[in-house]
Amino acid sequence: MSVSEPLEQLSNAERLERLHRAVLGCTRCGLHATRTNAVPGTGPCPAEIMIVGEAPGFNEDLQGKPFVGQAGKLLDTLLAGIGLRRDDVYITNVLKCRPPQNRDPMPNEADACGPYLNWQLKLVEPKVVIVLGRHALERLLPGHGPISRVHGQMVDRGGIKYVAVYHPAAALHNSSLVDDLQADFERVKRYLDEVLAPPPPPEPPRGDSRGEGLSPARPKGGPSPSDQTDPEQLSLI
Repeated sequence: MSVSEPLEQLSNAERLERLHRAVLGCTRCGLHATRTNAVPGTGPCPAEIMIVGEAPGFNEDLQGKPFVGQAGKLLDTLLAGIGLRRDDVYITNVLKCRPPQNRDPMPNEADACGPYLNWQLKLVEPKVVIVLGRHALERLLPGHGPISRVHGQMVDRGGIKYVAVYHPAAALHNSSLVDDLQADFERVKRYLDEVLAPPPPPEPPRGDSRGEGLSPARPKGGPSPSDQTDPEQLSLI
């Protein structure tokens, strides 16, 4: 791929690759000074399912990949429980660099990474976004409510279905959330079955009262009498 190749000639996957490279060299906020590696995201493009977490942690910062620590192992287990593999989904975070000591993201940091996340949503074109934790919820569904109230619910925004769940890291620190997280992923499975179900096959053409599938031949020179008087027949043309 030529560096000078116009964007409109690139596929979404190629444009996403460029976006990843931009993230790797980003200096839009102060986190670039303390990171080991930026963590753009991983997964197929396009992807029907996208997962958005909060920010990279220690292991993610070392490896440059999202969810490779203990929280990532729990996420893999939860995905496997609903018949998915990591390779089936695109995974990223609100922040692309690790905050020092894994502190909460600052508003200016989330704002600086905001354009990257917006472009990822456009390029990956997910049908369903699984939102991990309160910080991702606040970014993707501002004003929707605390995660303790809305987790497990599906919300339609801009033609994309969003489902907020507790962050796996929160469940690792608070074992009382594990059952809720598992139940949320069971709901995610039901939503996926509904949203990603193939469309029903088209109905066969309706025939006349004798079971014939074709309308009578139309005389040359103009519409048949039935075309003039029967709107239902018109719908079959």
